Amino acid sequence: MSEQGWLTGKRTLIAGAGSGIGRAVVDAFLDEGAQVAVLERDPAKVQALRSSRPEVVVVEGDATTREANELVVRTAVDEFGGLDVVVSCVGIFDFYRGIGDIDAGQIDDAFDELFTVNVKSHLHLVKAALPALRDSRGCIVLTESTSAYYPGRGGVLYVPSKFAVRGLVTALGHELAPDVRVNGVAPGGTVGTDLRGAGALGLGDRSLGHASNREADIAARVPLQVALSGADHAWSYVFLASDRSRGVSGDVIHTDGGMGIKA
Repeated sequence: MSEQGWLTGKRTLIAGAGSGIGRAVVDAFLDEGAQVAVLERDPAKVQALRSSRPEVVVVEGDATTREANELVVRTAVDEFGGLDVVVSCVGIFDFYRGIGDIDAGQIDDAFDELFTVNVKSHLHLVKAALPALRDSRGCIVLTESTSAYYPGRGGVLYVPSKFAVRGLVTALGHELAPDVRVNGVAPGGTVGTDLRGAGALGLGDRSLGHASNREADIAARVPLQVALSGADHAWSYVFLASDRSRGVSGDVIHTDGGMGIKA
């Protein structure tokens, strides 16, 4: 455990925790003393988590469904006696598809898939966890994206879906104050991610992390010339989940290599 123990005793639920940023958040939270339960859809990632982190409570299920979210919340509350922190790292990508790249016949299914995964999953998680979070006066951390702030970091479906998550942070933060804090982390390009594409666009087997020259490309497009990993992003989640951020809500941390100061 870290000498700091920023999250000692925090009863935490993380959705989308099998790889990339979500998995790094699991590791960072454990290192900071949290108790952790996770919701993960991919059976192979579920098994990997259970094998490598036996102290984690792992529930296999689809984060876009009411049933899976209610099950993982119930499991976490039964195991820990309550819930203090909820984090969602659930998401899929559109691999920069513009409106000219999408057939008219794909729009309905692709829209539904992107917004179901990237937006509705958060709503189901928050709804399921809200009674426990109100009891503990806890907090929520959602994963936004640099795509919600700057053009060109996603396609015509991914970018609006992340704007919607940005809106959720604002709307939920306003509604749930003063009982529950709500914040976001907006990562930029990430090394080692397994962010997958939308099946409705024929991209379900494609992983963003497997793009060639990805590390160099990420570093070249940001002012700090860094290519960040999931572990780099994870410490912002730690801060927002900790009591050190008790005066912060409806806000976002940009872990994007300084995109906001780009000329």
